[in-house]
Amino acid sequence: MKYVVHDQAVLSRPPEGPLAAYIASFARSLSEQGYSAGSLKQQVRIAAGFSRWLEQTGVGVRSICADHAIRYLRYRARHVRPRRGDQAALRHLIDFLRQEQLTPAERVPLPRLPSTECCVQAYMAYLREARALATATIVNYVPFVRGFLEDCFGKGRVTLSRLCAGDVVRFVQRQAPRLQPKRAKLLTAALRSFLRYARYRGDITLDLAAAVPVVANWSMPSIPRGIAPDQTRQLLASIDQRSATGRRDYAILLLLARLGLRSGEVASLELDDIDWSAGRLSVRGKSGQRNELPLPADVGKAIATYLIRGRPRSTCSRVFLRARAPITGFSGASGVGSVDALQRRESRP
Repeated sequence: MKYVVHDQAVLSRPPEGPLAAYIASFARSLSEQGYSAGSLKQQVRIAAGFSRWLEQTGVGVRSICADHAIRYLRYRARHVRPRRGDQAALRHLIDFLRQEQLTPAERVPLPRLPSTECCVQAYMAYLREARALATATIVNYVPFVRGFLEDCFGKGRVTLSRLCAGDVVRFVQRQAPRLQPKRAKLLTAALRSFLRYARYRGDITLDLAAAVPVVANWSMPSIPRGIAPDQTRQLLASIDQRSATGRRDYAILLLLARLGLRSGEVASLELDDIDWSAGRLSVRGKSGQRNELPLPADVGKAIATYLIRGRPRSTCSRVFLRARAPITGFSGASGVGSVDALQRRESRP
């Protein structure tokens, strides 16, 4: 009797063992990350087999560690021909269990971790604690960031200050053709997020996030050129700041480019969110938690110029207002996104 775990994964029998209750949610997580039907099916089968082996060896969910995965693969290799991707499937499963806090993170002294993994763990902590991102988003981003760091630094010491735009573009050019469009977009979103984080920490000084190629609506055989820092400066320089709308758009685009904020975060900014004396900005994340970010001088100057010489009079507390009646804040991320898209079109020669 077949057992349906997910619309893309069917097992020959119901899952057994300590992971049986979590196989379906693991499958949904893989689907949300954009894995193909074939890959999803293989990973679910590996997870189900691992769960049965755990039951046979008397290992509970809270006790699972990477060593169990290694032992299971050795056991499996004696009975079934190993397939490419088996090891990655178990790594994805254990990452999922840890993100769901079902399995505790292994207590390994940080100095013994590879330099790449130390960097990845610090990034994960930032996303979880400072940015308050959803677990699913973190699970989506981390494999791409880990792959990027391993591609650039191998097993050696991670020195982010050595990164350049060419490293970013070359990695995307190699990886994107192998991915489905949904996964390719996740790849570039993860890289932008990580590079903004690295710049925020001061590990890099260049805006390498702007060098990540835009992949919306690609045809996969070819990859568009990345937006270089010079192009970002060109885009900002193309805005006519003599008009009220131009001052508003310049401030919005500077926030997007310099602080790496989402369109929705910019749209929801309120006047009280800016602490001018401390030079800080309070941003509301997806989960509603507020994050304190430094307000660079050039960004603060652009916002102040708009507030003094461009913002219409209104009882609305939002920082950025529509230019036409009704004079209110943007209805959501789409309003700010349209400003970005319009300026990009108008800046093209």
